[in-house]
Amino acid sequence: MSPSAAAPILRTPRLLLRGFTRADVDAFAAMEADPEVRRYRGGNTLDRQQAWTSVQLHLGQWPLRGYGVFAVTDAGDGGFRGFAGLLHPADWPEPELAYSLARPFWGQGLATEAATAVRDWAFATFGLPELASFILPGNLASQRVAARIGAVREGSVTIRGLVAERWVHPAPGRGVVA
Repeated sequence: MSPSAAAPILRTPRLLLRGFTRADVDAFAAMEADPEVRRYRGGNTLDRQQAWTSVQLHLGQWPLRGYGVFAVTDAGDGGFRGFAGLLHPADWPEPELAYSLARPFWGQGLATEAATAVRDWAFATFGLPELASFILPGNLASQRVAARIGAVREGSVTIRGLVAERWVHPAPGRGVVA
């Protein structure tokens, strides 16, 4: 994977996925301050400074890894909805197809739409045999998104002291890799 300084732009019928900008920070910080949004992502809410640092992580992955996390925005009005992308901090075992939306946008199929766009882009761009999503037990909504786009639960992984289910997204034509 060759590094790229900036995120590409992905479009779906309802969404525009692009690199984070300074204009996204307040909406992202509000999302990350919501205990329900953070419930299955480590549990601790983030303050504005921590959210800023998280945006820096998302942006930094692009030049370091050649992939990263997209800001998910409305295709019509540009409003921030959440994020989706390949999350891969230094201590992650592999790139994760990750997604999270601000609570007002839950239950509308937007996470499925965004995750599908990222998955398809990642497979087409990098030729990966599979992707994984790390989903904490009890996160039924995220499990439904993963299953809806073809992922299958395969074991577990411990990340930063949390045991997560490892959901595998096989590349097109590969089936589930055992």
